[in-house]
Amino acid sequence: MAAEEPTAKGGWLSRLKAGLSRSTAKLTDSVTSLFRKRRLDEEALEELEETLIAADLGVAASTRIVEGFRKTRFGKEVTDEEVKSALAEEIAEILAPVARPMPIEVGHAPHVVLVVGVNGTGKTTTIAKLGQQYREQGLSCAFVAGDTFRAAAVEQLQIWGERTGCRVHAPVKEGADAAGLAFDALKAAKEDGTGVLLVDTAGRLHNKSALMEELRKVIRVIRRVDETAPHSVLLVLDATTGQNAIQQCKVFGEMVNVTGLAVTKLDGSAKGGVVVALAQEFGLPVHFVGVGEKAADLRPFEARDFARGLMGLD
Repeated sequence: MAAEEPTAKGGWLSRLKAGLSRSTAKLTDSVTSLFRKRRLDEEALEELEETLIAADLGVAASTRIVEGFRKTRFGKEVTDEEVKSALAEEIAEILAPVARPMPIEVGHAPHVVLVVGVNGTGKTTTIAKLGQQYREQGLSCAFVAGDTFRAAAVEQLQIWGERTGCRVHAPVKEGADAAGLAFDALKAAKEDGTGVLLVDTAGRLHNKSALMEELRKVIRVIRRVDETAPHSVLLVLDATTGQNAIQQCKVFGEMVNVTGLAVTKLDGSAKGGVVVALAQEFGLPVHFVGVGEKAADLRPFEARDFARGLMGLD
């Protein structure tokens, strides 16, 4: 993940559309078959709702969208293209309130970001990408390899640290106390005047109670150094898991005060409709979406771009 020029906006949008292609195909194929100069009657609305739910938008968001259609377009003759455009508008309306950047308050010195999520969602690479982006913005940044039970995660973060020029606080042995590591890292970051401290964490959800205690312990311990930390709790979700992302959001919301989301792996196999379900159900800020491995492939979430990309529109 070498330093690189950000991709042009058009390039980013085309990659986003490609990443959403599976969801787009499911939605647009159904919409096209449903609406070919057809009157938008009750039967059509029911079929539309079923289509949206099948595309992972969730029951609540699907119901809201269909109700919008019922109020504004019921009984009218519509084409499939009109429906796609209207759907994009309705989806963008749901997503707009959650499309918010993650604020970095350099006055904290450092701004501590606790990065949480199930193993395999892309936490470590998300940390690396953010580290590179913050460095390019002129902020000093350090990583804490807090997933101490996975040697591969620690090694991966050390490699990214070398590539991005970010200091890495790593455990001396596998299974070391993650809270103690985070405590030492935060003390060092304060002494160094580090701008952002990104803390990786374990994601062994099969033992929920142990993971909950570990995350809470990390928070308790770092508050001995800075009672306001962590300043952000970023939950990383894998878009390919579809409705599983909803459950993960619920579970981590019970464990820690999640302040925002990063949705990764929008790579063509993704079930992108779940982002709409997450927005409707939780209302948490969606800070970032990721479509690939490069640092520039992790971007701030934009509601209109995502909604139109999901419907296959430019």
